[in-house]
Amino acid sequence: MRNGLYSIHIHMLDGVEGRDSGIIILRDGKLISGGPYFWSVGTYTSGNGTWKGQLATNQHTEFPDPFVRPLFGGKEVTSGFSGTFSGDHAEVFGTTLVGTRSLSFHATLKRLADI
Repeated sequence: MRNGLYSIHIHMLDGVEGRDSGIIILRDGKLISGGPYFWSVGTYTSGNGTWKGQLATNQHTEFPDPFVRPLFGGKEVTSGFSGTFSGDHAEVFGTTLVGTRSLSFHATLKRLADI
């Protein structure tokens, strides 16, 4: 994975409705990500077109609609992921642990700028 600023689009899997989009900064094995409601920090390793890592995610802003319930219940969650990259694009599949429940997700990344 090249160091840089990436857009990220996340979709929950296994019949769970949920998605998020934002940006992610990848630099020398560390990642920082954020969007309108959540922020994450973590680490990753990469080589030969594959990468994997882990991150912790927290909610920074309440949803404006009181009937929308965040999947994470406003608590910190941890995730692990693995995937592939080529050129300016990457994708991952991962699992987020929410208490004793595990939720699967798929994310796509597109590099926007060098950092």
